[in-house]
Amino acid sequence: MPYNEFLSDRIAQFLKEQHVAFYEKKMFGGLCFMVDEKMCVGVNRDEVMLRINPEIYEESLTKKGCKEMNFTGRPMKGFVFLTDEATDLDEDLHAWLTLALEYNPLAKSSKKKKTSQ
Repeated sequence: MPYNEFLSDRIAQFLKEQHVAFYEKKMFGGLCFMVDEKMCVGVNRDEVMLRINPEIYEESLTKKGCKEMNFTGRPMKGFVFLTDEATDLDEDLHAWLTLALEYNPLAKSSKKKKTSQ
């Protein structure tokens, strides 16, 4: 199933309004928004994936529409999925996106693959 393009457009619009330099990258069967060369937010089917501060991870999971991200059979601390309960209203989506943007400067970049020459 393809990712929700309406949802990805809402995210892109918010990032543009906040003057955030980003680019889009297709990953995991969805679309990721890369900020400072790091995965910040994404859309997978009808859910938003966020990278948030691990210090607020447990508290975030108690909020309506937030659940652990589990691609590999175990949750990834600091990464959450948001259902439409958490993203229907623009102000709710924007609050979550702000959390991801606040954490982005602290997040570690993934290791770059070495190219053979």
